[in-house]
Amino acid sequence: MVRIKQIILKEFRQLRRDRRMLPIVFAAPIIQLILLGYAATLDIKNLTLAVCDLDRTSISRDLIEGFIGSPYFSEVNYVDVSSEIDPIINRNEANLAIVIPHGFARSIRRGEPEKVQILVDGSDANTANIGLGYSMRIINGFTRSLVENAPKNNIEVSYFLIDTRSRVWYNPEIKSANFMVPGVVCLILMIITIALASMAIVKEKEIGTLEQLIVTPVKPYQLIIGKLAPFTIIGYVIITVVITVAHFWFKVPFEGSLVLLYFLTFGYLLSTLGLALFISTISRTQQQAMLSAAFFVILPFVYLSGFIFPIENMPRVIQYITYFIPLRYFLEIVRGIFLKGNTFGILLPQFLAMIAFGIVIMSLSILRFRKKLE
Repeated sequence: MVRIKQIILKEFRQLRRDRRMLPIVFAAPIIQLILLGYAATLDIKNLTLAVCDLDRTSISRDLIEGFIGSPYFSEVNYVDVSSEIDPIINRNEANLAIVIPHGFARSIRRGEPEKVQILVDGSDANTANIGLGYSMRIINGFTRSLVENAPKNNIEVSYFLIDTRSRVWYNPEIKSANFMVPGVVCLILMIITIALASMAIVKEKEIGTLEQLIVTPVKPYQLIIGKLAPFTIIGYVIITVVITVAHFWFKVPFEGSLVLLYFLTFGYLLSTLGLALFISTISRTQQQAMLSAAFFVILPFVYLSGFIFPIENMPRVIQYITYFIPLRYFLEIVRGIFLKGNTFGILLPQFLAMIAFGIVIMSLSILRFRKKLE
């Protein structure tokens, strides 16, 4: 027991002397608790609605007001024709759309069955299911209101019915795997590239081989490229394997272009390897590199990227922070290519955001790394 006590005391002394490890041990859990407290919610609210009212009557407007007045929908996009709904959902500008046909009010007053179409973006299975439930609740409430006020509004109720036709786009079966598995592709790629690259560089410092490389004729930029290039290749091998398993084992549909996905992945790898290089410049040991990557990169990215928790449910300040997280953009790219078959034009903003982040973080990391070498 005496020896164990001495070892414990030694570990505390070593931790106290390590000024880089101390903040990681004590500050990181607090930061994670704050982020999780604000971001970790599975409640679906603030959905975006697209409305196509082809009837334009007081009754159709009353139905629309039921959606707008509910606490579930925070933003409404009005379109004149139903063909405009597809691009809106494809650009992630609407989670759900409602189409009210011509003659809706006339059929209601006659007591004839009428159709209302609900279109849902099924690429997020959880949001799609809950959004459909909200829609049916609102329509059923509207139906009860019409029946109760039928005499006053001269409506026949002998055969009163609204026939709601729902259609889920991009994920017709609303399978959670179709939403989660593409996200896991992004997550695995991030963890492997950041963890391996950062620890491999730090390991060079620990065993003293980095100093040996410095005295060789190899230039700093050559050393950086030589260290990061293998992990770029590893990243592409990993994404190939994971995509194969996702498609053939989990039966996740792949509607887009594989070449496009490989091309856009470069922006993501630029970001993750830049982060790995930066972590290696602030870490003295592999343990520090692993803890820094886990607490300050990987876990915050998971919480704030939309991988699990919807970004629109987070406080406004936290939503602004998510714009600086490359995983957010790569999730939209991978899910868009997998489930929607999105083209380069649609995914260009996400790609440019990753490239911008990657250039900035890679430049800062290279400058810091070169300073360390000098």
